[in-house]
Amino acid sequence: MQRRFFRTGATRDLEFRRRQLRTLRDLLVQREADILEALRLDLGRPAAEAYTSEIGVVLVEIDTALKRLGRWARPKRVRTPWLLFPGSSRIVPEPYGSVLVIGPWNYPLQLVLAPAVAALAAGNCVVIKPSEHAPATSALIARMIAESFGNEVMTVVEGGVGPTRTLLGQDFDYIFFTGGTGIGRIVMTAAAENLTPVTLELGGKNPCIVAADADIGTAAKRIAWGKYFNAGQTCIAPDFILVERAIEQRFLDALKAAITGFYGSDPAASPDYARIVNEHHFDRLAGFLGRGEIVAGGEADRDRRYIAPTVVTGVTWDDPVMADEIFGPILPVLAWDDLDAELAALQRRPKPLALYVFTRDGNLADRVLETVSSGGAAINDIFAQLLNLDLPFGGVGDSGMGAYHGKAGFDTFSHHRAVVRRSTWPDPALKYPPYGNSLALLKRLMPRIL
Repeated sequence: MQRRFFRTGATRDLEFRRRQLRTLRDLLVQREADILEALRLDLGRPAAEAYTSEIGVVLVEIDTALKRLGRWARPKRVRTPWLLFPGSSRIVPEPYGSVLVIGPWNYPLQLVLAPAVAALAAGNCVVIKPSEHAPATSALIARMIAESFGNEVMTVVEGGVGPTRTLLGQDFDYIFFTGGTGIGRIVMTAAAENLTPVTLELGGKNPCIVAADADIGTAAKRIAWGKYFNAGQTCIAPDFILVERAIEQRFLDALKAAITGFYGSDPAASPDYARIVNEHHFDRLAGFLGRGEIVAGGEADRDRRYIAPTVVTGVTWDDPVMADEIFGPILPVLAWDDLDAELAALQRRPKPLALYVFTRDGNLADRVLETVSSGGAAINDIFAQLLNLDLPFGGVGDSGMGAYHGKAGFDTFSHHRAVVRRSTWPDPALKYPPYGNSLALLKRLMPRIL
């Protein structure tokens, strides 16, 4: 159905695209209360967190696309070499066709609708597969889209492994996946069967380096906020801290003070602290609590899917908590004496989605950035690289491939077609056979005419 509709050419019209974006915007505004309730049921999300990180982010994406779509979609003229004179050359952004967006459970609305915004802006038709692990939000997305969009433009497929496998067996024109690295490999393998291009937004163990010259109080607050936002279930949250040994205790004290300041002495009673998505992930996280020394938090309640904001010291790279992405409210803190040794260790590990450095020394920050590769990075802040829509957001290596947000999203869902228009005159015979003795002349001319 979507392929037939796409072939009508309707989605190439910029005003058609704008109408779809406005429809989605109106839908989010009208159903705000329903969305916040679904996110509360699935993840225990506080309304302020849920609005800003889910609804608000998508609204900003839509507003940015509406404002800039004409500029993004405009063909770009480029230089035309003398060989093709008289003529003109352009790069023309064109939609792929029907695209599949597969989302995760941790931000179950934003991480399907933000890519969908980019896909619609680029002129595609969209199939959305929300996560079955956030069932209330998934069902709501399906109802909202069905009520406001025709299936030929945007539709939702719910379910678990079976429907996902079926979708991956279809011949989509583009696949956009957000989730874990293991499933990302499955998605890429399936896409390869049809030579379908993909964007993979994955994750990783995001390091956060705190140097002795950092503003410790500010660093602790920003790190605690970023780590425990959505109970740590954020792909760009700091996964572990590398703090210079000279300030380790001061930093730990400041971190504990920040946690108490945010959530009180009993975070379980705080209305501003989220919950773990389900029992399976709770059990995985609870298994990390038996190693190292817990210096803050550590309380867990399976029935309420609650794990307190937790800080752990005394762990090593060989402990289970340091093996894979934690994706929860447990924060290991490791002390360092030799930064070069720590950077060398990070170089040997898979490339993370995010890298954070807290220091007043710009040269030290540059040294870290030049040594350790990551999808994105921020100096003296957390999440900052995500919040600027003029920056592309995406991973590298094990943390993903491709990028989106703002124009980067439009470009991701667009094929940039090379188009040359030429006159039929002149048409010099030099390029045609028989070549005769023209090779020497061609060697002299090529650097000048190309």
